[in-house]
Amino acid sequence: MQSVLPANITDLAERVVTENKALDRTIALAESCTGGLVAAAITEIPGSSAVLGSGYVTYSNEAKMKMLGVNEDILDTFGAVSVATAWAMAQGALKKSGADIAVAISGVAGPDGGTEKKPVGTVVFAVAEKGRDPNEVNADRMDFGADKSRAEIRTIATLHALALLLPSTP
Repeated sequence: MQSVLPANITDLAERVVTENKALDRTIALAESCTGGLVAAAITEIPGSSAVLGSGYVTYSNEAKMKMLGVNEDILDTFGAVSVATAWAMAQGALKKSGADIAVAISGVAGPDGGTEKKPVGTVVFAVAEKGRDPNEVNADRMDFGADKSRAEIRTIATLHALALLLPSTP
């Protein structure tokens, strides 16, 4: 057995490690609905310690506040599954870790917990980068579909988060 994770995830994680290592760029993660899967994917790759400095699994609102400094007002106003919360998570991970880039993920993986405004399959992502203006929000809400299983939603979210960690091409 080469990996505990599917090949499509480890292949993308290998690119994340290789491409960030080539740029001497460190990364941090703030995960909620993925529960550490993105960090697990990266650490499947030999040499990942050169790029991954920190991973925060902040499943509860209390953890988001204590570990990442997410303001309670943001959680009360917008909820845990919101662009505002993901952005605050990414900024907190960047600040606490000292990394060059941080990606945050929060969502409703189901099968329960969805609402009319945030149905199962709703996942938000945010990317914070050192040296970028924190007022320029780089976050997005995606709907992966309520017809997907919890495992499928978490897998798709993991792949998307890994893709966000790839260096952009000029």
